[in-house]
Amino acid sequence: MSTTISPLAPKKYPKMPSIEGVRIATAEAGIKYKNRTDLLAMVFDAGTTVAGVFTKSKCPSAPVDFCRQNLAAGKARVLVVNSGNANAFTGRKGREATGLTGEAAAKAAGCTSAEVFLASTGVIGEPLDTGKFAHLLKGLVSNGKPDLWTEAAKAIMTTDTYPKVATATIKLGDTDVTINGIAKGAGMIAPDMATMLSFIATDAPIAAPVLQDLLSRGTAKTFNAVTVDSDTSTSDTLLIFATGKAAGRGAPTIDDPRDARLGAFRRALGKVLKSLALQVVRDGEGARKQVEVTVTGAKSARSAKRIALSIANSPLVKTAVAGEDANWGRVVMAVGKAGEPADRDRLSIWFGDNRLAHEGERDPGYSEEATSAYMKRDEIRIRADIGIGRGKATVWTCDLTKEYVAINGDYRS
Repeated sequence: MSTTISPLAPKKYPKMPSIEGVRIATAEAGIKYKNRTDLLAMVFDAGTTVAGVFTKSKCPSAPVDFCRQNLAAGKARVLVVNSGNANAFTGRKGREATGLTGEAAAKAAGCTSAEVFLASTGVIGEPLDTGKFAHLLKGLVSNGKPDLWTEAAKAIMTTDTYPKVATATIKLGDTDVTINGIAKGAGMIAPDMATMLSFIATDAPIAAPVLQDLLSRGTAKTFNAVTVDSDTSTSDTLLIFATGKAAGRGAPTIDDPRDARLGAFRRALGKVLKSLALQVVRDGEGARKQVEVTVTGAKSARSAKRIALSIANSPLVKTAVAGEDANWGRVVMAVGKAGEPADRDRLSIWFGDNRLAHEGERDPGYSEEATSAYMKRDEIRIRADIGIGRGKATVWTCDLTKEYVAINGDYRS
């Protein structure tokens, strides 16, 4: 965890309301970090439903395997998260560690281990010593309090420089329901999530299959549209829990994803996911600028997204942004290498409202002075119009600075 907070950190944090049916506790287990919390337990009332999306890495962590297995039943009572060790590429020891943690958490909460969800973040390849924290779970589960959301966000940080929280309250039927979310992630962030952990909870009464539909759709334009360094982690986990407690205040139970009453909830969930995803990008290791890359005029939306990611993931584009250099030639390069249909002579490129290239050559009205002034901002928009179709997509990334190399050059020491 860095001592200097990212210059892109939020100026103020929302006051996180408590959610009926959720209790939170954190502890200092000393897994890797000293004098800070590194263990989180969230306890849910009986009847809580759950859905999740995970890394597409072919080397997933032991906790990802554990969660995938338990997700089928769609019920949750406890979430346990540790930072400092990812419990990934740890083989049989890793499976044993998740088994032991699952049993300890289930015993503490009086539920089955099939209702336990686990996540770990930190160094890959080192066995996780459950002896450091398994004995703490009983106390955490019994001492949970409903209003510790920001503390929860702090306990799951690794190289993050600030905790990431978001909240929304909307109506389901005529009843207020709340959605709270926390996230962590600062490097190894790429679509299909990243070393990215995010946990969302709501008191809305929503069946597990509906939650899954909402989450899978909601991540496409949020968490799966952000990248810090193109590296997809072993551990990405995004879980959403619905306690259903708002039913007691008159909220309707939703068991069909096509239910028209879900409209406001779906939009609010999208906002919470996008807020958390952008907070992750803005805390990219060493980041000084947020970069929004939009591709229009591509052959299809999928093609547009691939080109946008080619631009967003290019170290040359990202270092140009860090150096405040309007080097649009690097955007041309990234469009060309994406492997997607493009026409050199129809390509146009903008940095902000400054058009730099048009119809395959430098724009005759291009002003180096105006564009250089634009590049000094801490939020940069790059747009490429491919000129061959109607496909469009937007992704977000950050610049690539000397600090990124410094942070990742000595991460394990």
